[in-house]
Amino acid sequence: MFSTLIKFFKFCDEENRKKFTGSIFVGILNSLFMAFRIAAVAVMLRGVIGTAIQGQPFETKTIWLSFGIMCVSMIGGIVTRKVTAMWQCEGGYRTCAKKRIEIAEHLRYLPMGYFNENSLGEITSVTTNTMESVGDVATRAVMMVFQGLLDTSLIIVMLFFFDWRIALVALAGFGLFEFVNLFMRLAVKNVSADKIRDDAAEIGKVLEYIQGIAEVKAYNLVGKRSRELNDVINRRKKTLIKMEMRCIPVSNIQSLVAKLSGVAMMITSLYFYLAGSMTLADCATMLVCSFMLFNALEAGGNYSALLRVIDLGVTKASKILALPTMDIEGRDNEVVSTGSTTGALIQTSNIDFAYDKRKIIDNISLSIPEHSTTAIVGPSGGGKTTFCHLLARFWDVDKGTVTFDGKDVRDYSMDNLMKNYSFVFQNVYLFHDTIANNIRFGQPEAPMEKVIAAAKKACCHDFISQLPNGYDTVIGEGGASLSGGERQRISIARAIMKDSPIIILDEATANVDPENERDLMKAIEELTREKTVIMIAHRLKTVRNADQIVVIDKGRIAEQGKHEDLVAKGGIYARFIDSRKEAVSWKL
Repeated sequence: MFSTLIKFFKFCDEENRKKFTGSIFVGILNSLFMAFRIAAVAVMLRGVIGTAIQGQPFETKTIWLSFGIMCVSMIGGIVTRKVTAMWQCEGGYRTCAKKRIEIAEHLRYLPMGYFNENSLGEITSVTTNTMESVGDVATRAVMMVFQGLLDTSLIIVMLFFFDWRIALVALAGFGLFEFVNLFMRLAVKNVSADKIRDDAAEIGKVLEYIQGIAEVKAYNLVGKRSRELNDVINRRKKTLIKMEMRCIPVSNIQSLVAKLSGVAMMITSLYFYLAGSMTLADCATMLVCSFMLFNALEAGGNYSALLRVIDLGVTKASKILALPTMDIEGRDNEVVSTGSTTGALIQTSNIDFAYDKRKIIDNISLSIPEHSTTAIVGPSGGGKTTFCHLLARFWDVDKGTVTFDGKDVRDYSMDNLMKNYSFVFQNVYLFHDTIANNIRFGQPEAPMEKVIAAAKKACCHDFISQLPNGYDTVIGEGGASLSGGERQRISIARAIMKDSPIIILDEATANVDPENERDLMKAIEELTREKTVIMIAHRLKTVRNADQIVVIDKGRIAEQGKHEDLVAKGGIYARFIDSRKEAVSWKL
């Protein structure tokens, strides 16, 4: 239990850890104020019983003393409870928010291979379910368990000042309660791991189903995919029920122990009174106290079943934050533009790269001059996209070097390096926001005039102007409300706004219809003007005019040169051209 509390506190950042630490100290005051109720009851009972049995006059000051102690207890309890609740809520929710941001920032600098090896569902589960547990459930569970232990311990300590024998009975009941509570935590130990696993599986399957709904319907797989989704949901439901069913019997035994401990205190108090070793006033006080003692402990004990879930959740989030990032602490190097097409702006020297043990890039050396266009072509799966990602340091090479402007890309800070690259991917992702904000994504403070100028260059101003709210039109997540060509042009406008010296086009025109192709090609022409362009392309018209064409096959450079030279060789590129011509010649 305490190991979970310590792990939770270490997980919180320093500012929120101080809030939780402060709430503990205030919680101690709250427990003291709650314990004062016993003193108030004892004062009143002694006054009443003394008047009834011994015939002593009932003094008004006894009432005022008892009333005063009770007022201090109530007011102090209300204030301290409010402070602890506020600090705990602020600490929990701020920790949740900061950790989400911290995880997002950490993910930015992980090698891209991490996202290939780890499902989107698991990452999403950590940033949603796990962080929600930390911000809400964890705060409540951890603090209620701790407060229950604290309240009960202080009341037992106070009982020693009244009668050490009853205090020992209460202490024994407290020990027995914690012994049963241990079994509750052990009962859910394995199920907690299943819950965390099923949470991630459910989110992953839901995301997969929604993102692939078009394919599911197109191939008439709705029933099959629905069954798979339902199976995952039902498995998680069964896990949650299993957890509850394991907790309920032990929780009932725990509650019974608390009640029987109170009964034991009552019987023992009455025995000592009848035996003449305890005054009636103290006996009555102990009877009242027996009803109060285990309330907070019982409430906290029921929450203790969640400690294992919290422990695993914190471990899972900490595991992501502990993943080694790429070395991003390089220098902010200034890029020196040579204005020449003879010097290499980007150069790779004998680079190798592998996913796990499967080699993707094998001993590639290539020079890319400034203000030139390099076309990367080759069979699917040959390593084209991976090679371009290595140029921009999405991964670090296993062997060899990638240099930009004469310096190893690893010598740049990651943010400084990324300022020099703009990307237009085949599958464009737009955010659920206005079109203007999607265009100015890289420059959030850019004025509207600059946004419109970029849109005009990207040939998307006209269709944006025809939308209901123009540039303030909110598009669906991923740009689902726009056509493929419209999304591509908006992404090009975004790249124009960034104005980086290097443009990487990853099959940007592959899925564009003929109606959009003309505007898209104009937009690309505007984007790449006076830039260094690296394009992965399958269309002949986007390849043939490149300054150099590089054919990558099985991770190696199979051919390299200009269009005419490669066609004359009759190799892979020539076959690529022939297949494209044959495809274009098809008529319906």
